[in-house]
Amino acid sequence: MKIATLDNPGWTVGIDLTETDLEEHDYPHQEINRTAQDWVRAWTAEKTFRAACGPGNLAEALALFRTWATTIAP
Repeated sequence: MKIATLDNPGWTVGIDLTETDLEEHDYPHQEINRTAQDWVRAWTAEKTFRAACGPGNLAEALALFRTWATTIAP
């Protein structure tokens, strides 16, 4: 798992799905835009869950992953 900062400001999240029950599943691209500082984007690419979000939305981005993972995984 990798969490990094954006310069606009905000966060990026990358969670490697390789060799997990989720690696063959896609997270449908989701984009939530409330304001310039309050936004979340989430998707999967190359067996990785990816998210980018505003400075106060890191918990929301991680919650999107948790909800998806617990719904998909047996």
